[in-house]
Amino acid sequence: MGQIYLVRSGQASFGSANYDQLSELGHEQARLLGRWFAKGGQPFHRMITGGMARHHQTADACLAQLARAQVDGAECLTDQGFAEFDHHEVMLRHCPEFADPGTLQELLARSGDPQRAAEQLFRAAMQRWMTGWHDDQYAEAWPDFRRRVVSALERLDQPDSKRTTIVFTSSGVIATVIQHVLGFQDFQVMEMTWKLANCAVTRLLHRPGEFGLGYLNNYSHLEQPGQPGVVTYR
Repeated sequence: MGQIYLVRSGQASFGSANYDQLSELGHEQARLLGRWFAKGGQPFHRMITGGMARHHQTADACLAQLARAQVDGAECLTDQGFAEFDHHEVMLRHCPEFADPGTLQELLARSGDPQRAAEQLFRAAMQRWMTGWHDDQYAEAWPDFRRRVVSALERLDQPDSKRTTIVFTSSGVIATVIQHVLGFQDFQVMEMTWKLANCAVTRLLHRPGEFGLGYLNNYSHLEQPGQPGVVTYR
């Protein structure tokens, strides 16, 4: 039986001019993940990134910790099917006034709990995106995103069922893969995206024509004694 490890990227640079970059903590999360894989000695036959900068940076920092024998001869690919949906567009379609970044920052600053306020805003934006009532307003509507992700997963369904693959991607992609594998409803995808930790690992078991869930959202490698604050969700 083959294995597919889905890795959410390390913490990105929320609030900066370029969100699609790992923060310093994000780099450290990826290194801790790599050390965990190194300790287990797990070899990888195929390594895939979703194509975004934070995916590549997470992969680079993680894989640099592995022994050569764990990655020798591995196939390295970029598959845009594992790229995240456009959070910026989803938010702007819900609140066009956020085209001015200062407007959002000001709103969050006025709230008593900026993180909670951001979560509520984004949940509402995702609900709008996923209803299907406004599909023509998005460059990539929810059904298109879901098809793209499922197609990317199905490209991993190859006859050699004993291969081990690691995919560096994002929370929306992982939640959508789990929806496909377990038959979740759309609203459960939305809720799951908020609960997947940065650099957490979700493991799928694979045999030709079949994917199953091994475990979901494992971040035990980040729970280091004396290092509070390493586990993040944004």
